[in-house]
Amino acid sequence: MIRELDKTKFYKCEKLINDAGHLEVKAVIEGNNPGRIFVDHIHSPKTGLIWLGNNDGFFFIGDEENEVFNNHINEFIDKVIFPESKKLRLNNFIAIGNHSGWDKTIERIFEHRHVQKSNQIVYKLEKGHYKENNEPSIKGDYNVLKINKELFENKYNSLENTGFLRSKISEFWSSSEDFFSKGIGYCIACQNKIVSLCFTGFVAENVHGIDIETIEDHQGNKLGQKAAHCVVKDCVSKGMIPYWDCEETNKPSNIIAKNIGLENYLNYLVYIFPID
Repeated sequence: MIRELDKTKFYKCEKLINDAGHLEVKAVIEGNNPGRIFVDHIHSPKTGLIWLGNNDGFFFIGDEENEVFNNHINEFIDKVIFPESKKLRLNNFIAIGNHSGWDKTIERIFEHRHVQKSNQIVYKLEKGHYKENNEPSIKGDYNVLKINKELFENKYNSLENTGFLRSKISEFWSSSEDFFSKGIGYCIACQNKIVSLCFTGFVAENVHGIDIETIEDHQGNKLGQKAAHCVVKDCVSKGMIPYWDCEETNKPSNIIAKNIGLENYLNYLVYIFPID
């Protein structure tokens, strides 16, 4: 039997966290970022499934050999997760193990599904390794702005597309107040429009998971690099640790991480299958 854990009971999953694992797991369990947790036992969970609040994946945590959980997970996904996912117009189930022991288990329990596998790389900044000299210069018609409450609320109507910023923040945070109390962010504007964003997506303790996006028409101008440098500099000044997660095949993202001075922290597998 798999049941959903109330948010006030997320602390019961702290013992299931892999300390050398993913930031997102810690962020949800700590209550910093939204998410849902489904466990084998409400009072003393041994195994769980975390559904990230930004719908960017499902993390399997705890004992990967728990047959009580493993024998029921497919039925639970089909009867509970899939119907809710379809309402959200999600097309795929993204499965990730919080430790490498989950890989074989995920492959076994989902062997009847059309599973595709890909590689992810996580980078983190070691103390004193920030490559400040690599910060790029950008064209004069671009302006770097710190994401603060005034900008977010667009008090002076100086920006035309703050909806872009608000939608991105809302993907990761329950409220803008949560973001401003726990996160860091910078954007780049051109002709009164936000064209690039870099901000804290997830946070746990002093580690900040960075999310980045540049509007397609403005890609290739090193805006993502510039915004990322701004966020990393701010993290360093506050004693925070930047955390960068990207696909192995995403060469631009990997290049930016290395350019900043971030170092390989974790490699892991992602399993994707369609929501039928």
